[in-house]
Amino acid sequence: MTNDANFTGVKPVDERHRLDEAALEAWLKENVAGYQGPLSINQFKGGQSNPTYQLVTPTKKYVLRKKPGGKLLPSAHAVDREYRVISALHTTRFPVARAYALCSDDSVLGAMFYVMDMVDGRVLWDGALPDLSKQERRALYENQTSTLAQLHNTDHEKIGLGDYGKPGNYFARQIDRWTKQYRLSETEKLPKMDKLIDWLPQTIPPGERSSIVHGDYRLDNLMLDHNAPRVIAVLDWELSTLGDPLGDFTYYLMNWAMPHDGRAGLGGLDLESLGIPSLKETVALYCAQTGRSDIEALDWYFAYNAWRLACILQGIAGRVRDGTAASAHATEMIKRIGPLSDAAYYYGERAGLN
Repeated sequence: MTNDANFTGVKPVDERHRLDEAALEAWLKENVAGYQGPLSINQFKGGQSNPTYQLVTPTKKYVLRKKPGGKLLPSAHAVDREYRVISALHTTRFPVARAYALCSDDSVLGAMFYVMDMVDGRVLWDGALPDLSKQERRALYENQTSTLAQLHNTDHEKIGLGDYGKPGNYFARQIDRWTKQYRLSETEKLPKMDKLIDWLPQTIPPGERSSIVHGDYRLDNLMLDHNAPRVIAVLDWELSTLGDPLGDFTYYLMNWAMPHDGRAGLGGLDLESLGIPSLKETVALYCAQTGRSDIEALDWYFAYNAWRLACILQGIAGRVRDGTAASAHATEMIKRIGPLSDAAYYYGERAGLN
């Protein structure tokens, strides 16, 4: 089966993620403008973190994002922050779903959740975009880059997100946060991760800016138009905050560095023949749209991003250990921790780690 088949679309709700349908429908009638039942519920196949549901009524479909139950890491699964940021961005016409309401009363479904529009589009997983033409591939990658630049150019103060994150020292705070999460979830000793934990905070590049950052901007977190190579909704804002936009952009650039394995990685592909912009072209487009001349220290940013992703996946390993992982594919994700730590160390050495 393809990644698209494994991760895209819906399935019947897992028994351990079943919702109290009567309580939910009563809440929807009270809090979601225009809601009309009857209601049926499916669960989305993708999503490693927050259980995500499709709510189907005779005239409309919605999406419900909910905190998982059980033991959780500090600050993880912040669906209230997701709700806040997409509500604010929707007012700017940035491509996000319309959010309807947030429920912070755990007595309704056992944990905090929110409901938003279900955007009708397609989600792709393979960065080679095999079903698109050469021209469509270039157009889609350029649109992805421009959409991220649009986010980073958004005046967060103007839309009420001036306090959405702490000002300054973004990378230092992120490294501290993910180190703590990694230690809490650690299931085996990885010496390279330990060395990176010591080296990264001492070598942060200068020149920080501040903007809204998505935190997990990648192909399969984008809803695309069915008939055109463009982004119609950016999904999964769980890791969003205020921070250095280069954290976001260089995470996206990791696609060009990571080997192609049927997912978003582009390493080893003949990009020119596919019509996919090169890393250099992508940097140039982003810089032109955000008022930069260039981006230095890419190897440091790549080391940081691969290390951070390894920390995130270690968090999934911890949830498997604790019985709270939301996806049957979580154990497959865990296998990537070692290779990611190796990649982070490789780029760290290129950036001066010894």
